[in-house]
Amino acid sequence: MIPTDDIGAFVGIPSLLIDGAASGPLAGCTLGVKDLFDVAGTVTRAGNPDFALGRAPAERSATAVQRLVDAGADVVGRTVTDELAFSLSGTNVHDGTPVNVRAPGRVPGGSSAGSAAAVAAGLVDLALGTDTGGSVRVPASYCGIFGWRPTHGAVPIDGVVPLAPSFDTVGLFAAGASRLAAAAHVLLGDSGVGATPPPRLRLLHEVVADSAPDVDAAVGEAAWSLAARAGLELDHGELGIDVHHAFAAFRARQGFEAWAAHGTWITEAAPSLGPGISARFAAASQVTADDVADADRYRAVVADAVRRATDDGAVLVVPAAAGPAPSPNPDPGEHELVRARTLRLTCIAGLAGAPVVVLPLAQVDGLPVGVALIGAPGTDAALLDWVCDVA
Repeated sequence: MIPTDDIGAFVGIPSLLIDGAASGPLAGCTLGVKDLFDVAGTVTRAGNPDFALGRAPAERSATAVQRLVDAGADVVGRTVTDELAFSLSGTNVHDGTPVNVRAPGRVPGGSSAGSAAAVAAGLVDLALGTDTGGSVRVPASYCGIFGWRPTHGAVPIDGVVPLAPSFDTVGLFAAGASRLAAAAHVLLGDSGVGATPPPRLRLLHEVVADSAPDVDAAVGEAAWSLAARAGLELDHGELGIDVHHAFAAFRARQGFEAWAAHGTWITEAAPSLGPGISARFAAASQVTADDVADADRYRAVVADAVRRATDDGAVLVVPAAAGPAPSPNPDPGEHELVRARTLRLTCIAGLAGAPVVVLPLAQVDGLPVGVALIGAPGTDAALLDWVCDVA
């Protein structure tokens, strides 16, 4: 069934772009695809009309899209993304801001804005996104839905416009845990491994301490309830890292790779970019080799810390975002503050290449705040199946 888009989640009018297979685990499901993925017969715009100029329609779909289609999902349209995926707000100056039905008057989060908004509004059963610095986790949190960022490299990312390849992942949204897991198994190329309960949930001290008190309290209470329901321990742990240094490392390495991916095009084509996107690329162009070397050293520190924190099988718990969805027109200084606080949360899994499942279990002032569960790299299937059992 083709959805009627009354929330601005899609690029253009939704239509059947690809028929899914007649049978399979996703037969009958509708799928929205973030406008970074190649969809056979259509032009990938990456959220910017200048990017699409002169680009031919894709000859084949991205592997992630094709896997879901082969499992039965019908592609019913491209969803709005922040330009070149370089934002966490979901406000695109060319395509508009999708409506967040779970937090009216507030942003849906980016850069996978349209995908998250479409799932939250019930327009599609599933939606593909990407997650480099939080672009699945943040909109899942803001829109009160389930989201999954896989272990880095676990899902093929060919046919997807890059931002920072050493962080880029294919991600997924769904309104329920079982549908998320079913589609994730298709993307992973496995048939499921069965739920393997972790021995405990572990709230990360450095990250929780960096959150606002109301967010800390809401996520802590949700984690306690989840642990009690699953019959698990809930403890507090420390990674032993400096979250500000981690954020700086992520920002430097991401910026370096983003400029490598798009700097030549930006310089030569002089595309029309929104002010926030333009400023980020300008900053990215200034990242030095010394910055990258320091970033890579601290990236290794964070990855080792996450490995040690999950060695006993624990699942780490952090807020999926620094707070509820903000308004679409915040004070510029406040916007950058919220962005930085959120990236200090999300950069940890990104630096470690670890999988994250976001659960819509917490609220602050009646607005959604996601609970992010971080597993050891490579434990996606077990984490997803366990979430199905307890969420």
